[in-house]
Amino acid sequence: MSSLPCTRQPYKITVARVHGIVLAEGISSHIQPGIQRTMQATGFKLFSFSGETKILHLTWFAFFLSFLVWFNHAPLLGAMRETFGLSDQQIKTLLILNVALTIPARIIIGMLVDAFGPRRIYSGLLFVSAFLCFGFAIADSYEQLALMRFLLGFAGAGFVIGIRMITEWYPAKQAGIAQGIYGGWGNFGSAGAALILPSLAVAFGGDDGWRYAIGSTGVLALIYSAVYFFSTSDTPKGSTYFKPKRNGALEITSPGDFFLYLVMNIPLYAALAVLAWKLSPANLGMLSEPVVDIIYAILLSLYIFQTIRIYQINGHVFKKPVPEIERYKFKQVAVLDLAYMVTFGSELAVVSMLPLFFQDTFDLSIVKAGLIASVFAGLNLVMRPAGGWISDKFGRKRSLVIIMAGLAVGYLLMSYIDAGWSVPAAVAVVIFCSIFVNAGNGAVFAVIPLVKRRLTGQIAGMAGAFGNVGGVAFLTVLSFVAPNVFFLVIGGAAVVVLVAVLFFLDEPEGHMTEVLPDGTVQMIKVS
Repeated sequence: MSSLPCTRQPYKITVARVHGIVLAEGISSHIQPGIQRTMQATGFKLFSFSGETKILHLTWFAFFLSFLVWFNHAPLLGAMRETFGLSDQQIKTLLILNVALTIPARIIIGMLVDAFGPRRIYSGLLFVSAFLCFGFAIADSYEQLALMRFLLGFAGAGFVIGIRMITEWYPAKQAGIAQGIYGGWGNFGSAGAALILPSLAVAFGGDDGWRYAIGSTGVLALIYSAVYFFSTSDTPKGSTYFKPKRNGALEITSPGDFFLYLVMNIPLYAALAVLAWKLSPANLGMLSEPVVDIIYAILLSLYIFQTIRIYQINGHVFKKPVPEIERYKFKQVAVLDLAYMVTFGSELAVVSMLPLFFQDTFDLSIVKAGLIASVFAGLNLVMRPAGGWISDKFGRKRSLVIIMAGLAVGYLLMSYIDAGWSVPAAVAVVIFCSIFVNAGNGAVFAVIPLVKRRLTGQIAGMAGAFGNVGGVAFLTVLSFVAPNVFFLVIGGAAVVVLVAVLFFLDEPEGHMTEVLPDGTVQMIKVS
């Protein structure tokens, strides 16, 4: 190890153990004793409210509220349609608007989390989202409704924050199950909206019952923003919060990764361009042609600016090799982005359209359709943790391959659902598909924390953004085709990602390392 190249000073190793993680201070021919904090990984504790378990419960509930706010419109679309006289295209536009802003928001939030810590960023996000929620509830025109729905997409970025928080508090051997519980129980917020809000709107009564139901979710978010701020910390006491060396773009470690990074950024801007096109005179006519052209120019300028910024941060990889100890493979990030685009992206799209799909296909009431559709996202409560646990137990790559194959089959079966089916048969197929979709979410994020510790927020942000790219892409497809074709398109995308996982994803093995400016090295076990 003493022969490793370095950019600052010779590395020396001092070993300590934090959550089962080996800490090293440089690399030398001898190992100096030095324990910062001893905490051997024990059995996973769930029914507790202390230590890391307390952080897990507080954080998944923050995620639950962010998703409750984000999807509080979906089960109430029928009532909104009556209030505003919305057309089918206007409703589908609201669904796309809801996931659009989350694309850049997750990238930005990922950077902020890595730089400032999850405690402050999560509290701030819930605080801002509460007031956006109030704005949506009091909207008196479709234009205001659409604007607030677009801005509420920012609430969907909350997911990224907790990924970094849970990563700081749990060891690698428990990463899958901990992230799965966080993601699964938190993601239940969308199902919670479908379960609770229609009945709450009926309880409030009147034509404005849906407004009070939506406003109540904002009140919860506002209160909990203070609870989370005063009840959590970014790391266990005595642990180091590792931050990126430079902010503004993801750090990469080879010339090939540099160009792959540029390619992987294109869909993020393309999805926003598609949204602008949907709002153009050629489609819904909500924006004038000059405004749409300006949006296209801004998106192109932003991509060019980001490319320049990426080079400013990573141009050194073209001048001399990055030390082996500091490298990671960006292809891991790229494959996981695509996998999450299909798993969570399809979930976003399906959760958004499923209540109305059941309502129209089987002539059900708004409450019954919401309850049935809530099953799809509701299984996150169990299957996302299960996907993480399976990944921990049986291998990251193998688990993701099997799950992606099951997901493709599930959407193929859903493409056959029509009015000739019985409701129980349709629900059975929805459950089958949802099992693999939600398990896939957990399996993807069982790998993401094991790529590069100090970049976890940004990597999670990019993967999360691709989830929203998938949501925009699939909902855009839905705006042009019948639901059965929509489900087939998702199934086809799953097959493509299955091939990518098979041939390009590497099983995480050994250790990942972090090097601080003073030469301190952290070797983190990932297998």
